[in-house]
Formats: sequence, C-alpha cells, structure tokens
Amino acid sequence: MGRSGEYVSNLYGEIAYRSFRPAPLPPEPQISLDGDDLRLLLAASRRLQELDTMAQFIPNAQLFVSQYVRKEALVSSQIEGTQCTLDDLLDPEVESNADLDVDDVVCYTKSLWHAIDRLDEMPLCNRLLREAHAQLLGSGRGSERNPGEFRRSQNWIGPSGCTLKDARYIPPNVDDMIDALADLERYINADPEIDPLIRAALIHYQFETIHPFLDGNGRIGRMLILLYLIDQGMLHSPVLYVSYFLKRNQIEYYDRMGEVRRSGNYEQWIRFFLEAVKAAAQDALESARALDHLHRKSWEIVAAQRAAKSLSSVLEYVEKRPIMSIGRCAEELSLSYNTVASAVRKLCDLGILRETTNASRNRVFAYESYLAVLRRGTEPLGGGR
Repeated sequence: MGRSGEYVSNLYGEIAYRSFRPAPLPPEPQISLDGDDLRLLLAASRRLQELDTMAQFIPNAQLFVSQYVRKEALVSSQIEGTQCTLDDLLDPEVESNADLDVDDVVCYTKSLWHAIDRLDEMPLCNRLLREAHAQLLGSGRGSERNPGEFRRSQNWIGPSGCTLKDARYIPPNVDDMIDALADLERYINADPEIDPLIRAALIHYQFETIHPFLDGNGRIGRMLILLYLIDQGMLHSPVLYVSYFLKRNQIEYYDRMGEVRRSGNYEQWIRFFLEAVKAAAQDALESARALDHLHRKSWEIVAAQRAAKSLSSVLEYVEKRPIMSIGRCAEELSLSYNTVASAVRKLCDLGILRETTNASRNRVFAYESYLAVLRRGTEPLGGGR
C-alpha cells in the first residue's frame, strides 16, 4: 500500500473495476513541513484566532455569525452546482417560493446548526455526520438519496452521465468504506499529535476520499472542517466560510486532493488548505469590520433623528433581513403597516434603504450597503449541478 492508499480490484469480467482503499490517518511517513509551510501555518492560525476573538466581542456578534453561516451554506452549495444567489436566499418570500436551489442552502444552514448543537451532547463522530446529512437532504432535492445513511452501494465521481468505466475517481467499495470511516472517527477523536489545522486538512481530505454518502459528500465534508475547528476550540462559532476560497480555486481544490491519492503527497494539499483558511479568515475579518462600521454609522444616523422607536426597530430588523417587505416586517414586529411604511420611507430618505421594486403593493427594499459586503464571493458558478 502506498502512503495514501491503494487501488483494489472488484468483481470480474466486463463489470470489473478498481476502487481506492485509503490508508488510515496519520500518514506514514509522518507529515513533513518546511520553513515556508510553518510560517503559513502560523499566519493561518493567527488570522483564525483574530477572527474568533472579533466574533466573540464585537457588538451584534450573533447577527454577524448568522450571516456568515448563510454565506458558507450558499457558497458550499454553489460549489456543487446550486444556482442560487444571496438575494434569492434573503428574499422576504423565500419560505413560500418553491425553489430547490434555495432549499439546498436552507437545508445546509439547518444541518450545520443542528450539528453544532449536537457537539454539546456527543463527540464529533459518524453518528453526528449521519444526523447532519439527514438534515441536509431531508427535503427537496436529494431526499431520495438515503438521507442520514452511509451508502450501501458503489459510487463514483465523473462527468454527468458517466459510468464506472469513465469515472474520474472511484471511492472505496462498501467494505473498505466501513473500515475507513471507523479509522477516521478514531483519528478525529484521538489525542492531537500535530496542529489542529493540519489535522483539519487531513480529515477533510480523508472524508472526501471515502465519499460515504450517495449525495452531499462535498457539503458535509466542508461542514466537517468547521465542526472540527469548533470541537478543538479554535473557533467558538461558525464564522469561517472556507468555501469562499475553495470555490474561487475549485479546479485546484479537486486536483490537490487527487494528487494525494496519486502520489501520497499530503504536504501540497496541506499547503493549499492553509492558504484557504488564511484567505477565508482574512475575508471574514474584513467583512466583520465593514459590517461593524456600517452598523455604527447607520445607528448614529438614526439616533440623530430623535425619531419614534419604530425607526430603530425597523433598522434592527433590516440588519437581520437586508432585503425586506413592509408587510412582512410589520407582521414580524407586530407593528401597523403604516408605522413600518413611515419608518421605511425615512430610512430611504436617510440613504440606508433603497426600493428595489416599482410595484405599488408588495414593495421590496434593500439595505444595499450591507448587502454589498455580504455578496462578495457569492456569485453562482456556471454549469449544472
């Protein structure tokens, strides 16, 4: 067996194929990083620590966290081909619009929060991943792909419509998959022998290589990065949207993991992963600072008006729902339609909100400055799912 594993033969004759059997973690020989790698590890760790500290102590921290979770859910889903934008996700009528792409992202968000809550009750284990998967594919697209269950048949990766013969990569057969998942669970919960960020890189690679579900492996695998960093105390909340970097470098992302399987070179994958963490943490920091600055500026403008309390209530609402409708806002704040309409008109006059529709009824307004920060990196990729 090579450093990362080996290909094994399955079945016979015309239906014969070769699947990959991964070597258990940690790699042998052990990971070897040079001076540049160690400097990158230190820089990524510092950025992550700075982001985690800021997320704990800035005003309205929970608001920022919820927006970051939405962003990670959206971008991670886009990597898999979901054609959905941030504006689609924030549409005030999103719950009544039957859109499978939006549903993908909503389910991811629910899945991540469920998994984080369960970390308080159980270790990061295969059972928790199955529960997260059940939430991820529990409704809409993928609900027929055995949500919450590891696969009981062979899967493969390749262009749409390809067969085992044409597959770009064939993950472990079911027996090897079961063994590999048990090994991975032990590694996740073993005493750390190397830095948690390096372990996170290895764990993500190993999960993607095992590919234990019929669908949703990429999203659960990227979710696993967040869950592991939270479990290790490197993050106190899910404020790192690492999919931001992975989407921008999607071809390299897949190629780097493929190179581990081809050559056993884990180090080049770890280097790429650390760049992803560093870049994602830096982007999240810049976004947090920009949103915090905008929050303070908008509230100073509103405070100077000495207006009715309803104006502050509506501003607080649009920070949570930066695309809003008057009727929905009035209903959720238990205010009259006219009271909210007056507050919205005032926020438009102050340059905080902007109307995005011309209809006389069901008008939609956007907190454009806030959205401009959140939208960065969330443009959908071309192509199918």
